[in-house]
Amino acid sequence: MYRILLVIGIIAGFSMNACLQSNSKRPVGAAHQTREISFTDAKGEKILFISKTEAQWKSEMDEQTYHVMREKGTERAFTGKYNDNKKKGVYTCNACKLPLFSSEAKFESGTGWPSFYQPIDNTHVLEETDSTLGMRRVEVLCHRCGGHLGHVFDDGPRPTGLRYCMNSVALDFIPE
Repeated sequence: MYRILLVIGIIAGFSMNACLQSNSKRPVGAAHQTREISFTDAKGEKILFISKTEAQWKSEMDEQTYHVMREKGTERAFTGKYNDNKKKGVYTCNACKLPLFSSEAKFESGTGWPSFYQPIDNTHVLEETDSTLGMRRVEVLCHRCGGHLGHVFDDGPRPTGLRYCMNSVALDFIPE
């Protein structure tokens, strides 16, 4: 009996570990499961959270966008529509249209993903520890809808030294 329980425990532990490795610290949108209905940005403006079921998100997004933004996937390098975009304007969250990055902060990182050295407003993005893929990274999420955007690294240019490496499918672009 002990051996059976031990085997079940090992299997359950492995399944739990595999599940934890496929997701980051919290599921996308978990911040919006609290009783709070809004946050205040750096300008003092109240921003309402957007909370939808996964079925609603899935019906509103194409397969790749859903995979990246809701399942924390990554688009292939050098395939995104905004990697080589040189136009002036504002990059917004593809899911909820919250302004995230200015073209003024965009730079060529050579990584194959659009990269920025700072967000428009630090309160518009959330940063969380991501320990998937056997490494420790900082995941970037949209604060309003909880959508996965990409990761931030400390190898960017001045003035911040940061590189917000974003997935094009997680962004929309509004030209100036």
